[in-house]
Amino acid sequence: MSESSSQDRQLPASQRKLDKAREDGQVARSRDLGHFVAVAVGGVVLVAVLPTIAAALKRFLMQALHFDRAAVHDPGFMADRLLDSTLALLAVVLPFGVAMAIAAIAAGLAIGGWTWTFKPMMPNLGTLNPLAGIGRLVSTKQMVDALKATVLTLIVGSIGGFYLKSHIDAFAGVLAMPLPAAIGSAADTLLGGMALPLIALGLFALADAPLQKWLHANKLKMSHQEVKQEHKELEGNAEVKSKVRARMREMSKKRMMAAVPQADLVVMNPTHYAVALKYEDGSMAAPKVVAKGADLLAMKIRDLAKASEVPVLQAPALARALYAHAELDKEIPAALFAAVAQVLAYVYQLRAALAGRVPMPGELPELEVPRELDPHASPKKGPPVDDPFHEADR
Repeated sequence: MSESSSQDRQLPASQRKLDKAREDGQVARSRDLGHFVAVAVGGVVLVAVLPTIAAALKRFLMQALHFDRAAVHDPGFMADRLLDSTLALLAVVLPFGVAMAIAAIAAGLAIGGWTWTFKPMMPNLGTLNPLAGIGRLVSTKQMVDALKATVLTLIVGSIGGFYLKSHIDAFAGVLAMPLPAAIGSAADTLLGGMALPLIALGLFALADAPLQKWLHANKLKMSHQEVKQEHKELEGNAEVKSKVRARMREMSKKRMMAAVPQADLVVMNPTHYAVALKYEDGSMAAPKVVAKGADLLAMKIRDLAKASEVPVLQAPALARALYAHAELDKEIPAALFAAVAQVLAYVYQLRAALAGRVPMPGELPELEVPRELDPHASPKKGPPVDDPFHEADR
């Protein structure tokens, strides 16, 4: 037995499980609510159109019983009369059917909402397993539904029986009435008999709707193991995610190292930081960081740059500021434009000197690096503040 099945499911279902159950067609539905709404709407429609129906039935019977000798000897007469009778009956029955169907659908949507899926209709060989069938028969939902249906049948049957017993004379008297009067009297008697069963159905529906919601929520409850498993599926396995991140870092590192030979220069803090910069006039608004690293990676960037004849300059404050505030494959921060421009100008002058076009430049000038961008810079001290409490000590 699995761990999740051995634990009591006491935790409410997650939104993911609720959505999956809805996709599978598992939503709360109340049959009693549907029955009550359908019967109530059917009764309202019947009361509203009863005079029209009585008149229609009267005309229908008069037409059905009216024929002559010529009509009897006409082979097509009976077929035509049967078709007319069928259409007349459909005109009476269809309004009830449509109204009750719409009411039942609306009742289902009111409690469980709309869901559209063919999964419950798909063949499932697991339903043929007798052991699983026995388990479904003795489930809480089946026992509650069976008990409820039994009690409802007894109550409605008892109400109907007592009503018929108390109105047996009215039903018998219909036989002695003319046909139009008999139809109206029978309809009134039947409508009177619908009131008490409808009240009983309404009370059962009022209790069944929240009961079905509770049973549905109880069925979807989750164990602690299921919650952990779902969380793992949503967040991903930690080991797998760690390997993916490591793989992405490795790929990013390889791509970064491949860009170092195409850089214009590498700015270094002698032993800790290295930042490779590239600038193409006309296609870039500002220099861009193509590689950066610390410690051992900084040494690799330096060695690769020297092997590719890319200038490597010692500018500790600028290297630290670029490493801390510039993003890979992004333009440098605007606050470092001036310092990087000084370095690029120095590199361009150095290259021109090596080509023999200009004199060799001197030392790299002091760079304008804002102190707040250098993570290793000490805070700037302000002017001394007069302290009246220690004036005598000065």
